[in-house]
Amino acid sequence: MCTSALWLMCISLLCSTSLSCFQCFVDVDDSLRLCWGHVLTVYNIRNVDACFTKLDEIFNNESVIEAGRVGKGYDKQLKEILDAEILPIVEEFDKKLNNDTVYEERLQTAAGNFIAAASKLPRVSGCFPPCGFQSAGAVYNCITCQYNSCEFPLDCPVKEINVVEYSRSQMWCDVPFPLPDNIEVIWRFAEEVETQQVDQFKEVTAGVDTLYSIPSTTLQHRGTYQCEILSGQRSIVRLYYYLTVTPQSVAGHTELQELFDLSLLPGGQLLPAPGGPPHSPLLPSPLLLTACLTASLLLLFLSLGALHLSSLAAQTSHCEQADGDEDLGS
Repeated sequence: MCTSALWLMCISLLCSTSLSCFQCFVDVDDSLRLCWGHVLTVYNIRNVDACFTKLDEIFNNESVIEAGRVGKGYDKQLKEILDAEILPIVEEFDKKLNNDTVYEERLQTAAGNFIAAASKLPRVSGCFPPCGFQSAGAVYNCITCQYNSCEFPLDCPVKEINVVEYSRSQMWCDVPFPLPDNIEVIWRFAEEVETQQVDQFKEVTAGVDTLYSIPSTTLQHRGTYQCEILSGQRSIVRLYYYLTVTPQSVAGHTELQELFDLSLLPGGQLLPAPGGPPHSPLLPSPLLLTACLTASLLLLFLSLGALHLSSLAAQTSHCEQADGDEDLGS
């Protein structure tokens, strides 16, 4: 009866205090055996409550918690390290009375050895902002006795894509962090609107393809595309693309207007951007200068040749006329 009551008291103490690496890895039965013979030196009485308070003070501090911040899967090594320090003390103290000063010394030594060994386990720093559940970047937390994710939102910000009508559109469901092998990629579409509200999307395709391609984009393709990557039943990340489509007639008219505006400007200058500095005049390339110079020289030579031929023809005509006059006079 007394043992059952003591066991219940042990459970209540563990639940009432904040968790620590000790509570995460040491079994309740072993904790009870460890604290059974804890004696308060001042009063010379056995006090289990004071033992658990001492455990919380020693193992729920920043140094121990930081040492326990290991990478995914290394919590098993944390338990092995702590068991190697605590279980020998449990066997030694089981059903025996020991002063609180002895408990203090032995437990402080165990905590120091745990910090030294746990600090050598692999750490992780693989959290890539701004979004996604990144399991590879999770670290163990001795306060919660579980792995904490990167604490980024599941939904990524919307990216805007603008294409001309009838051109190809491509959207990639890529993330900068490693993904599990067994992923499923689901593409959804919300027509006309820019949104991240899940209930506005309709599923388009599901599989493993991270590329969504539209060979010939039309005005009906305008809207928001959502790409969701899942592993099993767990969602890892949701990416969003807002696609706007410019009608081909509008795009062609804009290009013609720009060319027309450019032709009206002196010196081949471009129209300055609104609020920005004016563009410098367009300078012809060296190849264009060479071609223009060659054409000018060729035109000059042809003009001189034509003038010379015209002069020779005039002189010949004049001589023939003079000879004809002499014949008539004789």
